[in-house]
Amino acid sequence: MVDRRQVLTFRVRAQQLDRAGGSLADTAVLDIGVQDTGPDGARWALAVRGVDVTALDDEELVLLWTVRGAPHLYRRAELPAVAAAVAPFSDADAGKRIYDAAKPLKAAGIGILAALDEVADRMRAIVTEPTVKGDVSGRLGELLPEPYLRSCRPCNATHVYEMPFRLAALRAGLELRLDTSPPVLQRIGGFRKAATPGDRFDLIRAYLRLLGPATPQHVAGYLDAPVKEVKAHWPRDVVEVPVDGEARWLLAADEPALTSAGAPVTRLLGPYDLFLQGKDRDTLVPDRARAKELWPVLGRPGAVLVDGDLVGTWRPRKSGKALTVTVQPWQKLPGATREAVTDEAERLAAYRGVSLAGVDFA
Repeated sequence: MVDRRQVLTFRVRAQQLDRAGGSLADTAVLDIGVQDTGPDGARWALAVRGVDVTALDDEELVLLWTVRGAPHLYRRAELPAVAAAVAPFSDADAGKRIYDAAKPLKAAGIGILAALDEVADRMRAIVTEPTVKGDVSGRLGELLPEPYLRSCRPCNATHVYEMPFRLAALRAGLELRLDTSPPVLQRIGGFRKAATPGDRFDLIRAYLRLLGPATPQHVAGYLDAPVKEVKAHWPRDVVEVPVDGEARWLLAADEPALTSAGAPVTRLLGPYDLFLQGKDRDTLVPDRARAKELWPVLGRPGAVLVDGDLVGTWRPRKSGKALTVTVQPWQKLPGATREAVTDEAERLAAYRGVSLAGVDFA
């Protein structure tokens, strides 16, 4: 039997949150993709894993709309395998991933994968030079027939559905230009998709390696894929691991790491850090009131990680060139822990290029 602390300690080590330094090449979370949402997004996730983000060569990185239609950062050299890894398993899988956009396509007798390819072909023809997302969407609205389009009341206009737009972008060989808002799409030079992702970039294996032990339901929730599809592609080299009475699975090669001792480490995790993306939220935060605080419908805070457990939330407040970090602890924090949190807040301020005005422990 494995308890939640062993699970969290395993993930801290697997995701390298306990290391002092590292490079892009040896940063494991880039195998599954690092979500880039908000000011403390992908680069901050790399920073808390020991990567010197001030020395990054942006040409080594590529930003793509992939899992759940969210922007994720990857190593550019591995783009062919990534493109193969994030592609839907089947037409049924693609239909689930595009949500309500699937219904009109099915009613018109259009296959979902065929529809994504159609959108991709149109997008690639439009984006011959870096183009703002809104302009691409507008042109698609003129070129695509009704089953691809939806009426947008706030805009009083007709747009292409959002999820097919996002999931077709990589199929079209398009990336997101880094640090652009609104997003700018541009062609990927020499783009090609690998035939298969290989074990390293296979998303089910990557989830088990970085967010295990897990069930097919957990992985399906992360991918927005049908559980049936995930089970059909479930790895053979797994072992069953009971976690607090629930049957879960882990790659057999990773089983010894479940018994590794925890490492004393304090981190301020961004709101969309991979550590917080596991679909077993009751394992991460058993208390429902605290879970609602960490994962509200809108405006997520970051999480305070101390010695393998989540002990509170944090929010940044910037005024001019000064940053204040407000921490809401879920328990009494010893003086040494408060000092470690303050050190991490200093690190965050340096990452943002501002000075730390202070840490407010609510």
